[in-house]
Amino acid sequence: MLRNALKATARGAAHIAVFPITVSFFVRAGLIGRDRALQATSHWMSLIPGLTGQYLRRAFLARALARCAPTAVIEYGTTFARAGARIDDRVYVGVRCHLGLVHLEEDVLIASGVHIPSGGSTHGIDDSARPIREQERRECLVRVGRGAWIGEGAIVLSDVGAEAVVGAGGVVTRTVPPWSVNAGVPARVIRQRRIGTAV
Repeated sequence: MLRNALKATARGAAHIAVFPITVSFFVRAGLIGRDRALQATSHWMSLIPGLTGQYLRRAFLARALARCAPTAVIEYGTTFARAGARIDDRVYVGVRCHLGLVHLEEDVLIASGVHIPSGGSTHGIDDSARPIREQERRECLVRVGRGAWIGEGAIVLSDVGAEAVVGAGGVVTRTVPPWSVNAGVPARVIRQRRIGTAV
């Protein structure tokens, strides 16, 4: 009971502390766009260490992202590139992750150094007459399903099913089935977590 009261007090204090930062974010979002304003603020807020940093980041991201649950934990060095990102309840995001347009469903665990950009085709490359930077962007929402675990240093370019595992260093280029264990470059199913489920 006392612990919950202390957490609620800390959350309230964090929201008060980030109020000027949040106001600055919304002013800049009106001038340069929400995503660019988020990137700038996300970079320097990612440098606040420890429990204080976790509370301050969560308080800011609750206002800046499409959703950041009050029970989510965002560790040191993690940055966000798209304001449309959604972080659900009890999500843990490890140290120095880079997240784009992503939906992390409840109870997802993201290890350190994971990159989840906004899909696998964030830049067009088909028109050889134009520089890549001038070609059409094809960003899409990447969903990591409830209870999934993404291992350290993985790169996730496609959806990950509920309760699935992506091994350390894996590169997800196509949809990962629920309850599967995946590893490699590109990541492939190596086994199922449920007995009796075919690979």
